[in-house]
Amino acid sequence: MFIGVLTLELLIHQADSLKEKRMVVNSMLDRIRARFNVSAAQIDDHDLWQSATLGVAVISNDQKTIHTVLNHVRDLAETEHRCDVARCSVEVL
Repeated sequence: MFIGVLTLELLIHQADSLKEKRMVVNSMLDRIRARFNVSAAQIDDHDLWQSATLGVAVISNDQKTIHTVLNHVRDLAETEHRCDVARCSVEVL
């Protein structure tokens, strides 16, 4: 069994409050969870208006499946027009 972890650091340019940031982050997390059946949460930058760090985890018996799923999650995040992916890292345990 393998565990894959994707960390996404996002820049949310038009967020002028934590409420606006939360709308963008929650929308993205809901889409990621629904589309890919993974665990996802905001893991850092809770008090900053224009940045967020998301963590996504997936478990599989196959490393290739983990990389495929996490690459699709990253691609989805990169297509979001309300934010930019500043940094992305993948770790497979």
